Amino acid sequence: MGSHLPPYGTDSTYLDGQLLVAMPGMMDERFARAVIFICAHSAEGAMGIILNRPAANVTMPDLLVQLEIVPEMERIRLPQKVGNMQVLMGGPVETSRGFVLHSPDFHLAQSTLPIDDGICLTATIDILRAIAAGRGPENAVLALGYAGWGAGQLETELQANGWLNTPADAEIVFNTAADVRYEMALRRIGIEPAMLSMEAGHA
Repeated sequence: MGSHLPPYGTDSTYLDGQLLVAMPGMMDERFARAVIFICAHSAEGAMGIILNRPAANVTMPDLLVQLEIVPEMERIRLPQKVGNMQVLMGGPVETSRGFVLHSPDFHLAQSTLPIDDGICLTATIDILRAIAAGRGPENAVLALGYAGWGAGQLETELQANGWLNTPADAEIVFNTAADVRYEMALRRIGIEPAMLSMEAGHA
């Protein structure tokens, strides 16, 4: 017989590395029009990062100074790329904690979680130090906080048609402006955003 896998991979229902796109009927205001990258999903629950909510009035250099990674007078010397790095409000849980989604060219043993081919997650201060020193990953976005679901909660929301899902890719995560990610993710699924807003208009 050998140890061949069951015909349906037992992990096939888990959405790690997928984008969740909120449907117009999403009742939870915190997730209206949200695009969420799912970092981890198992029988115990799920966690993800909202990709289309830029942090108001917070820049990467601000954070590096606030966390005392860079002294205030050094901030002017930071590489331009660091100044341009996106800072997102990643979700309502642990909003004072930073989560960096980044390209796989940077890896910290015990700290970096590879999610799929092009995207990893690191949530330790060491990655911010590396970024400040110009030794960070080629592509990165920083999120403050994350979205979390308890056991079975995300599955229930999916069944209630609160979300659609589509495979994520590095292009949408790193190289797309936050304000167009929602439309771009919908188009990936094959939905024209204008059609959706017309239907939602008289809900």
